[in-house]
Amino acid sequence: MRISARTDYAVRAMAELAADDGGPLTAEEMSARQDIPVRFLFEVLRALRMAGLVRSVRGPGGGYVLAAAAEEISLAAVIRAVDGPLAKVRDLSLGGLEYPGAAAVLPDVWRAVRASLRQVLETTSCADLARGELPELVRHRAQEYVAQGPRPDGRLPAGHHHAR
Repeated sequence: MRISARTDYAVRAMAELAADDGGPLTAEEMSARQDIPVRFLFEVLRALRMAGLVRSVRGPGGGYVLAAAAEEISLAAVIRAVDGPLAKVRDLSLGGLEYPGAAAVLPDVWRAVRASLRQVLETTSCADLARGELPELVRHRAQEYVAQGPRPDGRLPAGHHHAR
């Protein structure tokens, strides 16, 4: 899965809204707090508003607020709102996908990838981010990633440093 700038910005903006205790935040405030280009953020907020995840508040002291409780908004919903399905293979449905010969089991790999993404992204809410408390499954998967050490290309996973 490739995490686009659009997805990254959307999730970070939603975390800021979740952390702000329901008060409206302007795009400029979110932009400054998360170092997101404000023009790009307006596009992201528009997509989030169209998906019913945020609403705009007009007037002095206005801005954006979550359209539902932060606990009810999963990261999967945010990603789908700005970038579409979590994982797709050439715009094909994974349900009836079949390949011949040596690649016959490959659709099951794609299904497992989608299921893993859903597991992590649908169980993590914007409230989890705002509190800094991730679900056990997500913490465990992140720890597994770091514990794996250097990748085959010799680079270390993000957040993993050589002992000095």
